[in-house]
Amino acid sequence: MTDVVLVLGPVVFQDFEIPSGINFGGRQLLAVHRLTDGQRVVDSIGPDESEISFSGTFSGADATLRARMLNSLRAVGSELNLTWDIFFYTVVVSHFDANYENSVWIPYRIVCTVVRDEAISAASSVISLANSVLADLNVAAGQCASLGIEFTDVQSSLANPGATTLGSAAYLAARSGISLAQSAITTQIESTEATLQAAISSNPSSAGSLTANLMTSTIAAQQLADLTSARAYVGRAARNLSNAST
Repeated sequence: MTDVVLVLGPVVFQDFEIPSGINFGGRQLLAVHRLTDGQRVVDSIGPDESEISFSGTFSGADATLRARMLNSLRAVGSELNLTWDIFFYTVVVSHFDANYENSVWIPYRIVCTVVRDEAISAASSVISLANSVLADLNVAAGQCASLGIEFTDVQSSLANPGATTLGSAAYLAARSGISLAQSAITTQIESTEATLQAAISSNPSSAGSLTANLMTSTIAAQQLADLTSARAYVGRAARNLSNAST
C-alpha cells in the first residue's frame, strides 16, 4: 500500500506509518423467523460494518508528536473522515495502542468504529443537486459553528433561482461563496495545527501546566477533527456544483 494516500482526520500517514493492508466489509443484520413447517422468513435489517483496523510504525524526528496526535484523537472521540483509494468512511477511533521503543520508532495499532460508509451513502442518495450541495454545506456549518467560520451567505446563495445553472450569476455567486468557505477552513486548520503542535512539543514544568497543555491539545485535536471533516464536506459540495448543467 505504499502508493496509497491514507488520511484519518488531520493525519496523513507517511513512510512506515502506512500499513501493509486495511480490512473492510461487515455483515448484513438479519431477522430469521423459523416457521413450524421448517421454513424460514428472513428480513434484512441493514448493514453492520466491521471495525476497520490497521498498524504501522511512526518513525523519524516527529514520531512522538504524531503518535500523541493520534492518541489525542482517540481521547476526544470525535467523528473523523477515513479515506484511502476510493474508500471514504466516517469513523470514531475506538482503540489506539502504541509501543514506545525510542523517540524515532513507535509501532502502533489503531481500530476505528464505522459511523457511516460515505461512499455507499453518496452513491445511494437520490436528491437534487441543489439539495445535495446545501446538505453538505449545512453539515460543514454545524461542524464550524463554534469556530467563527461563516456559511450564511453561501447557504443563502444556493436558494437563489439558477444557483445550479452553469454560468448564471447565482451559480457564480455560489461557487465564490464555497471558495471563500474553503479558504477560511484551510486558514483555520493551519492555525489550529500550529497550536496543537506547540502544545504537544512543549515541556511542562509543573502538574498544572501539564494539565493545561493536555486540555489545549484535546481542544485543538477536536477542532482539527471538525475542521477536517468540514473541509471534506465543502470540497464535495464544490465538486458536485461543478457538475451543474447549462
